[in-house]
Amino acid sequence: MSSPNNRSIPELFGDALGQLAKLVGNEFDLARAEISEKASQAGRAAVLIGAGAVIFIPALVLILFAISAALIRAGISDPVAYLITGTGAAAVAAALVGIGASRLSGDALKPAATLDQMQRDKIAAKEMVR
Repeated sequence: MSSPNNRSIPELFGDALGQLAKLVGNEFDLARAEISEKASQAGRAAVLIGAGAVIFIPALVLILFAISAALIRAGISDPVAYLITGTGAAAVAAALVGIGASRLSGDALKPAATLDQMQRDKIAAKEMVR
């Protein structure tokens, strides 16, 4: 075997390719871990949306009846009172769905650390080949 200072170009190139292969393997491991984390995050967001909806529905019905009753007692006609409370409930529901959807957006689930690391590795690989 050659000494470290007298290595041939094929040996150096082989070592560089070996290191590049190891780097790519590490990147896949990092990507797999980060994607798994993002999938868990998406699952937790979906559970929160579902749990919020299940708990919110009966409470909302009672609150809407109470608001409608108060509006009717205040002299507003029944249909208008129900329309006002229904519109308020729809606004709250839209806000909850919007918050849940934003947690599932592409930017929130993007494996940013992996993409950044792969960009740095790409530059390092180009430097190795030079």
